[in-house]
Amino acid sequence: MDLVFWPVALDFKYQDLEAMEDKSIDLCLFNGAIRSTENRLMAERLRARSKLLIAFGSCSCMGGIPSLANLTTSDQISQWVYADAFSCEPANGRRPTERHLADEGVLTLPRLFNTIRTLDQTVDVDYYLPGCPPESGQVWRVLQAVLSGELPPRGSVVGASEKTLCEECERTKEEKKLRRFFSLAEKTPDPDRCLLEQGIVCCGPATRGGCGARCIKANMPCRGCYGAPPGVIDQGAKLASAISSVLEADEPGAVDAALATMRDPVGTFYRFGVAASLLRRARV
Repeated sequence: MDLVFWPVALDFKYQDLEAMEDKSIDLCLFNGAIRSTENRLMAERLRARSKLLIAFGSCSCMGGIPSLANLTTSDQISQWVYADAFSCEPANGRRPTERHLADEGVLTLPRLFNTIRTLDQTVDVDYYLPGCPPESGQVWRVLQAVLSGELPPRGSVVGASEKTLCEECERTKEEKKLRRFFSLAEKTPDPDRCLLEQGIVCCGPATRGGCGARCIKANMPCRGCYGAPPGVIDQGAKLASAISSVLEADEPGAVDAALATMRDPVGTFYRFGVAASLLRRARV
């Protein structure tokens, strides 16, 4: 196999891609969400040049952590980054502009979109390989499948399990009701027991397996980077359903009191998938 375009690691230029013929790339692993005019242009060009286009990683598949920006607007983000953040000088109100006339000529920057999108919300995608990052063994198996031609139907998720991570988890699970949630700064979890039953939010019940449970084995909760399991439309809604099943509701206000101890519910339920969710973005 020859690498024909990998600008983050090798000295390829955009004009190299422009010079290629359509369908001259056998396989493109597209990494990253679509959050700017540059990202959209690259997605369109690589789709045209590629026989197979795989959404590679959580950002291209689901929007990833960057799509949490859909909870606000590009103007509000710019205001924080260039004016309100503690590291900014209050008197400096300048912002980057898309076009700037310099001695060398006109300099340009990509325009940030107000709404971050997944790759398949921008161009047609052949397959999806989730993960942040995708598990290396799974990547190798996907490459072998491409080379052998033994691929599943177009549109399938590859390099992941058809089960949930919770089904693959070897920790002991018991029937238990929770009255509160804990962060890892507040509690060191038992490495043998189900994390969710210990009051630590784990996305395993609403996340595809296939990652090797690396976070779980390190005594860390799953954060959901492999996306929703088969048959689930909205990963966050599925996780909310799973969590509701372990909440103690034996007296009035018990559920509200437990939920009050959960920090950042949206960032927990949709850490990697705001752009691919039914919510898509906040109304602001």
